[in-house]
Amino acid sequence: MMSNPQFQVQAHPPGVFVVDGGQRTELPALWLRERSQEADSLDAVTQQRLFNPHHLEENLRLLAAELLGEQRARLSFSDGHAGVYDLTRLAAEFDADDGLPEPRPWDARIDRGAITFDWQQLADRSAFRDSLEAFLRYGVIILEQVPTDHGALVEVGEQYGHVRSTNFGQHFEVFSRPASNDLAYRPVPLDPHTDNPYRNPVPGIQLLHCLVNETSGGLSTLVDSLTVAEQLRAEDPEGYRLLASVPVRFRFIDDDVELIERRPMIHLDAAGRLTGVHYSPRLDGLPLMDTAATRTFQRARRRLGELLAHPGHRLAFPLRAGELMMFDNNRVLHGRTAYDPNEGRRHLQGCYIDRDGPAGRYRALCR
Repeated sequence: MMSNPQFQVQAHPPGVFVVDGGQRTELPALWLRERSQEADSLDAVTQQRLFNPHHLEENLRLLAAELLGEQRARLSFSDGHAGVYDLTRLAAEFDADDGLPEPRPWDARIDRGAITFDWQQLADRSAFRDSLEAFLRYGVIILEQVPTDHGALVEVGEQYGHVRSTNFGQHFEVFSRPASNDLAYRPVPLDPHTDNPYRNPVPGIQLLHCLVNETSGGLSTLVDSLTVAEQLRAEDPEGYRLLASVPVRFRFIDDDVELIERRPMIHLDAAGRLTGVHYSPRLDGLPLMDTAATRTFQRARRRLGELLAHPGHRLAFPLRAGELMMFDNNRVLHGRTAYDPNEGRRHLQGCYIDRDGPAGRYRALCR
């Protein structure tokens, strides 16, 4: 993708070019025709097309290109269509982040102030946008002064996106109870992990809200997988490649549901960029490979776990009553240190929203 695209219009022969970093690329006639900005081609409110570009002929040609100003051009095509283009509107097509802040990897030295916000102040449009920007950069924010009323986190979730119900309900309770259906509901330590890798789609964002915490243990832990996975790639490129390409079987069993999904442990987007991991050692199964590949995979899997557990990568803190942490469930792994339920109550509530919620809210506020 391009960092600062500029456009050039050529009359003879007709052509439109995008230039970035000294590289000049001609834009195909079909590509330009599909992006017509005329009122009879594009709805002004929804920005949805009023024609079906799939019906255009594959041999469509650009017949004329006339520069009307620094960033405007009139283009005419072989199917009879002609229109004026604001070339600056095409720049978004070359933005790899699609208008979102660039992710910023972090480790244990992260400034807590950069990701901490007062929920009571977020009714202000600018303050809310700042919280969205921080979340999209770091994959996590911590909200203070959230009311400890039952289900208050649902209101927070609906502010940032839309709460997604699962077999655990619209939201779920996290406190110590024997014979529970998940180890999260026991006082045992939880290593860094992502939630629900056995689900399709995986919940994109998790919210955990503390209602009461009377224990000295039970520290919440967070780790940025972007930092960790990049270190693994530098140390072991072949192991990284296997973790990013070989599907792993994740499985969850409850009384009324059995969920199974296969996906690689390291998650790449459609452009091949690292976006996070699917990591839960309590739920995964080693994939069947030949002996050499199995050993390489295991070496990388073991090293990934070591890096995730390293104190230099881990942010650890007590989540106090009225505090809520919201984190990207693919990018940021969460965990917990052990605690003694005899010291007092420790009660959290959690829920999920999809990853596109904060991104969509941010773009709308910036528009």
